[in-house]
Amino acid sequence: MKALNSSLKYFIVQKLNLSNKVAINYILSGRVLVNGRKGTLSQELLPEDEVQLDDVVIKESRKNVYIAYHKPRGIESTLNTQIENNLRQALNYSETVYPVGRLDKASEGLMLLTNDGRTLFNILHAEKHQEKEYQVTVDKPLTPHALERLAEGIVIMGQKTRPAVVRQVDEITFKIILMQGLNRQIRRMCYKLGYQVEKLVRTRIITLELGNLAPGQWRFLDQDEINSLIENVSN
Repeated sequence: MKALNSSLKYFIVQKLNLSNKVAINYILSGRVLVNGRKGTLSQELLPEDEVQLDDVVIKESRKNVYIAYHKPRGIESTLNTQIENNLRQALNYSETVYPVGRLDKASEGLMLLTNDGRTLFNILHAEKHQEKEYQVTVDKPLTPHALERLAEGIVIMGQKTRPAVVRQVDEITFKIILMQGLNRQIRRMCYKLGYQVEKLVRTRIITLELGNLAPGQWRFLDQDEINSLIENVSN
């Protein structure tokens, strides 16, 4: 989780309207506890940290929240309430949670949202590429050549897409596992091959599955799902 841009000392000074000298004395004397342990002067505070002074809680911990959401077609992947059909309105959830990546307005499927800044950062900026799986329906029958090109990579926006895992489902539908997230990547790849995407559904993000979550519905992740995600992006 991202730090609060302040040390424990700075937090004590601001929260209790104390001088630096008094705040330092409180911390060095062991009167200030962070998550039940004696705090240090330069310690950075995280949103999930609890701070106590003389056994009185002066900062409550914030619980990390992880949400799986089945974004319907037509919802914008933004929290900006000035934009119609935004995520904040669609979710109708009291706390602020941030989407892990985007899903374009015309697409649907799994989105992961969280207030856990550390996990959010690790997924978005991971050195190793994280898998995302999609099911795609196009406007005409797929050919073996088209499936092969999708798998080996296609030049879009001046660069060749990374190799992908592609499996045909039926005459006009295929599944694809990507390990990159270029803007409208699948749609651009299909267009290069002469296809229009009729339906695009994201079914998996790393280890998290869409499952039977209906369009417009969301749920909290269970602890096993959270642990799996965090373990995967931390390694």
